[in-house]
Amino acid sequence: MSNAAEPISAHPVEYIQHHLTNWCIGCDPVTHKPASIVDFSAFFVDTFLWSVALAVLFGWAAWKVGKNLDADKPGPFQNLVEAIVEFVNQQVKDIFPGSNPYIGPIGLTIFVWVFLMNTMDLVPVDLVPGFTAWVAGLFGADPHHVYMKIVPTTNLDTTFGLALVVFAMIVYYNVKVKGPMGYIKQYLFHPFGKFLIPVNIIMTAIEEVAKPVSLALRLFGNMFAGELLFLLIALLSFSYFVLPAQVALGTLWAIFHILVITLQAFIFMLLTIVYLGLAHQTDH
Repeated sequence: MSNAAEPISAHPVEYIQHHLTNWCIGCDPVTHKPASIVDFSAFFVDTFLWSVALAVLFGWAAWKVGKNLDADKPGPFQNLVEAIVEFVNQQVKDIFPGSNPYIGPIGLTIFVWVFLMNTMDLVPVDLVPGFTAWVAGLFGADPHHVYMKIVPTTNLDTTFGLALVVFAMIVYYNVKVKGPMGYIKQYLFHPFGKFLIPVNIIMTAIEEVAKPVSLALRLFGNMFAGELLFLLIALLSFSYFVLPAQVALGTLWAIFHILVITLQAFIFMLLTIVYLGLAHQTDH
């Protein structure tokens, strides 16, 4: 990282790399990256803490609304929560075949939690990392080697973790609704019938694996690109003359990004409902 007295634009590559690096335990001490793409010894502390904190916030808000529920005089927050619940329920009614009391809560949890994690991207890029580095400096740590990423969905571990949970539910409901043999027959005879069983197995396996992969990469790619653009806008702060342009660009992108973070949460929820709906169809 650059010297604190120098503008961040003096070392743009180091600035971006620092902000895109997670606080990781078990990563390489030099690169601060996992040893490989799949490395179970690496633990991203910041991703875990922020994900859990937002989940707790979500749970607390739901408990608070449920505890103070007033059908006659609902407050603004209760109205907001009811609107979100009704919105998700409507999506389930329109998309999901049959009836399953768990699909609505699953969709609601995914939508709100992903939205909250995405929303962290609207926090100024230097605010939390800068504060964390300052606190670490008070305890004698080198601020240039203190990392804090506050957007969990810009980490592949988060998006793939969510997608794999959805995939596990897809497999579970496929087996539950169609039976073990019915699920196996889906691989054997779909989509080309009994005369092309080897091809069917390959095609169906690719189709099934593509579901979690597309869910994870779509969310990660959009959120990572948004965070990177915020960092590029932050690099404009090398002169007071461009400060108005930086503020204007940052504001415009933040407004547009509100649509992006909401849309990505909606798409993740919608595809989850669609995939679970397909798992409940016995004529597939």
